[in-house]
Amino acid sequence: MANDVSAGSTTTTTIAGRLALFVTLMAFGLGHSRVVHSVTAADAVTIAHYVGGVALFVVGLLAFREGDHASGTAFTVLGALWFTWALAAGDRASANGAGLFFALFAAVVLTLTLAGGDPLTQGTYGLFLVSLVLLAVAAFTGSDGLAKAGGWFAVAAGAAAWYAATAALAHWPTSLPRRATGRGVTAAG
Repeated sequence: MANDVSAGSTTTTTIAGRLALFVTLMAFGLGHSRVVHSVTAADAVTIAHYVGGVALFVVGLLAFREGDHASGTAFTVLGALWFTWALAAGDRASANGAGLFFALFAAVVLTLTLAGGDPLTQGTYGLFLVSLVLLAVAAFTGSDGLAKAGGWFAVAAGAAAWYAATAALAHWPTSLPRRATGRGVTAAG
């Protein structure tokens, strides 16, 4: 693979935002997937409140200040929604209220996914979108299996956010090289 492949936006605020999103999505996803004994989504509330909410919102404002409107929009909106989820999580909202919140959160993430950007950012938002849709349906229907599946998609989205941030810092590739095809193309070597 070629190491000169662009890692998308490599500004400090975008990298910080991706890392904050990574931490939040991993805590949120692992809590919903319940893969760690006695860890639930309620355990992710503090991380979602401060890292996903406050820090991500501030990073979004800094991105706006740098002129990065795409990251600024994404991070401020995600920060506000994570902050709201942290305040309403647990017994503060009904199951249908939680489902409605996840559905509205999914609509925003759908917009971010369709807005474009580099493939890793779209992949992160796409996986997070699937997670939120599954969690919304799980909240409406009371399905623990769908909630766990939603948690795993959030973990995958967190891993994609981590790779996007790390690739930008370490100059790792973010796409596979294209294979030449067509008449007269031969394999090298």
